[in-house]
Amino acid sequence: MFFPRPASYDDSTTRLRPIGARIRPRVAVAAACAVLGLGLIGGAATGSWLTGDSPGIGAPSAYTTAGTLWHSAPVDQLFPPVIKGTGAGPGGADRTWTRIAVAPDSTCENAFDPLLHRALRQAGCLRLLRATYTDATRSHVTTVGLLFTKADADAMNALRTRFTEDGLDRRTDLMPRPYAAKGTVAEGFGDAQRASWSIAVLTDAPVVAYAVSGFADGRKVTDPQPAAEAMKSTSVTAPAQAGLGYEAQGVADRIERRLRATVARATEEPS
Repeated sequence: MFFPRPASYDDSTTRLRPIGARIRPRVAVAAACAVLGLGLIGGAATGSWLTGDSPGIGAPSAYTTAGTLWHSAPVDQLFPPVIKGTGAGPGGADRTWTRIAVAPDSTCENAFDPLLHRALRQAGCLRLLRATYTDATRSHVTTVGLLFTKADADAMNALRTRFTEDGLDRRTDLMPRPYAAKGTVAEGFGDAQRASWSIAVLTDAPVVAYAVSGFADGRKVTDPQPAAEAMKSTSVTAPAQAGLGYEAQGVADRIERRLRATVARATEEPS
C-alpha cells in the first residue's frame, strides 16, 4: 500500500504545506538572528574595550605603563636638556643643571659596582637609561640613572624595604657609577671622583632612580657621603661643603618627578 506524505494546515489560507518546507525556513531565520545577536554583543564589547568604557578590561595600569617608558618616551621627556631646581641648593638657593651627555640605553652589565649589582639583582634588569648634567658654574657634574626592572609591585616593595631598613642606600660600597662622557666636562668623572649619591627604589613603578655627583675637575674624593647626610647643616665633609649632596638629590628628585608626570600623561583618559 502507498501512504501519502503527511501535511499540515495553514490557518490563514487553509492551503496544505509540507511540514519540512515550513520548518526549514524558520530554523534558518532563527540561526541568522542568533548570529546577528552574537555579532552585536561582540561588537559592543569590542567597541567598549577600544574606547575605554569598561574600566579594567584592556586598560594598562600606571605601573605597567611606567615599565614601557624606556623605549616609548622621548629622551628629552625623561632627561630634559635643562633642569630648573628652584630652591634646590643650600639655603634654598636656586639651581640650574644642563645636560651634557646621554648614554645609549643598555643592560646593567658593568654599570654598577659588584655589591650594588648583587643588591639589585633580585629585581632583574630590563634596561638602564643614564644622562650626565653639569651645574651653571660647570664645576660640578652629576649622573642620573633610571633602572627599569623586571619586578612586579610586590617585589619592588620588598626591595625598597630592604634598602631602607638595611641602609643599603647609604653604604659607600653601594654607590652608583657615573657616566663619564668623552669630550665633556664630565670626562674625568670616574669611580674615584664619586662624592655624593642618592638611590630611590620606587614602588609605583618598576624603576630604581639614582644620581651620583662629583667635581668637574676630576679630583679624587676620599670621604664620599650619601646626599641625605651631606645636606645636613652639621656635615663638614668636602662633598657637604661643596653642596654636592644637593646636586645629587636635586637632580634625582626632578628626574623622578618627570617620570611620574610622564606616566600620568600616558595613562590619563582621553578627553
